[in-house]
Amino acid sequence: MKRIGFLSFGHWQPIPGSATRAARDALVQTIELAVAAEELGIDGAYVRVHHFARQLASPFPLLAAMAARTSRIEIGTGVVDMRYENPLYAAEEAAATDLISDGRLQLGISRGSPETALRGYETFGHVPAEGMTDAGMARAHTELFLAAIDGAGIAQANPQMTGTSGALMIQPQSAGLRERIWWGSGTRKTAVWTAEQGMNLMSSTLLTEDTGVPFHELQAEQIALYRAAWAEAGWEREPRVSVSRSVLPIVSDVDRAYFGGMADGEQSDQVGYLDGGLARFGKSYVGEPDAIATELAADAAVQAADTLLLTVPNQLGVDYNAHLLETIARHIAPAIGWNAAGAG
Repeated sequence: MKRIGFLSFGHWQPIPGSATRAARDALVQTIELAVAAEELGIDGAYVRVHHFARQLASPFPLLAAMAARTSRIEIGTGVVDMRYENPLYAAEEAAATDLISDGRLQLGISRGSPETALRGYETFGHVPAEGMTDAGMARAHTELFLAAIDGAGIAQANPQMTGTSGALMIQPQSAGLRERIWWGSGTRKTAVWTAEQGMNLMSSTLLTEDTGVPFHELQAEQIALYRAAWAEAGWEREPRVSVSRSVLPIVSDVDRAYFGGMADGEQSDQVGYLDGGLARFGKSYVGEPDAIATELAADAAVQAADTLLLTVPNQLGVDYNAHLLETIARHIAPAIGWNAAGAG
């Protein structure tokens, strides 16, 4: 059974045509879209996290609010940049959010992506140790975060207060949360590392490597390597794998006005330089629903994954994005093996 969810970058900007002119608009509308998506039977409501930009940045209050307004839909991130995080505070926030949602949190974390600030994580007080890269610091933060949500003793108890000299866990703890942590991977090598750590795999519309094959084939290879490494590691549970796609069906004059003129280049893979190396960007799926359904059914990575995250143009507002998700749910998603869950 496939799952589908939406992924919002939470942009806001006071420009003509934007339904999210301020930060409050982006936050409130993300909550409202989660409610609408649940009513449509969509499986997940995910948010992107960026710092120092007019986008969603502090996920846990938002996720908790989404959880309080819904009852079934998964809530998650794609992804939290662990370079910026105090891992123990993040563990407390994640556990509290998971408890509020009754175990629906699917938390995507990673090293992060190219950003607007130069070494912005250092202004948050997180400076890599001598000889350590920022990616290494993100993994070190992740190791401590995972141990904390897994119930490891973290701080030495004060015998005068507790009557013991043992180590204390962070509180609260939320059972099962450790199995719902995902790592956002941009390469095949990192996907293998993700499996070795026992985390689910989250792969987006970008891979920071290129071998000359189409994006979906390279991403399918990444997924295959991940699954092989998972099996070799001997984990008992089945892992989850998600991929992201930009899917823009055209069924109305409004759709056509927004997306009918998209350049051909946006509907094919693109290769460029990112962070000093070649990167391959996946294409957007734009057009009639039947044509998109056929294309997605032939997308090797979509077929290999169990979860498809649909990036949404959040600045077009809740009503339009609910229309977009409904079109995909009714006319496209069944072609990749999806059935609505509890649609209202």
